[in-house]
Amino acid sequence: MEIESTPLAGVTLITPTVHGDSRGFFLETWHAARYVDAGITLPFVQDNHSRSARGILRGLHLQTEQPQGKLVQVLAGAVFDVVVDCRKHSASYGKWHGVTLSAENHQQLWVPPGCAHGFYVLSDYTDFLYKCTDYYRPESEVTLAWNDPHIGVEWSIPANEPPQLSDKDHQGISWAELDARNHAAL
Repeated sequence: MEIESTPLAGVTLITPTVHGDSRGFFLETWHAARYVDAGITLPFVQDNHSRSARGILRGLHLQTEQPQGKLVQVLAGAVFDVVVDCRKHSASYGKWHGVTLSAENHQQLWVPPGCAHGFYVLSDYTDFLYKCTDYYRPESEVTLAWNDPHIGVEWSIPANEPPQLSDKDHQGISWAELDARNHAAL
């Protein structure tokens, strides 16, 4: 597999080796020893699978207590996947990075604990898999506004086609509010 660092500290793009022929393909989506070599050492305790239609935007989500690390990948379709570094002591605090994940490129993205994560669906539908390092804890979930001007994520959203959001995602907080919460915790 190929391991590629991103501009965000600890966020890693992984391209597994795909063995394929006219019958189809085979790849390893998880191999503990190889992922440890890639710097992913936390154990996974929960897998999540979501399906979303074109134009859906999910995120930007994080947990403030028991933060989840996530190894994410697309099983069918394609998304523009985004990570925002919300770790107050990180060199890339407040920065974002986005990549296209698809069933065709088989890439995975490692999202360390303390980072907000979201994606925008580019295909008719997408099946998305998350391997998580901690259990979902709804009482500590925070949604960062997907369109916060301070963060300035450049989503791959066509002009005049606003994304479809859940009520929770419509009510995301600003970066300034999240930053104040992070600093109040010191």
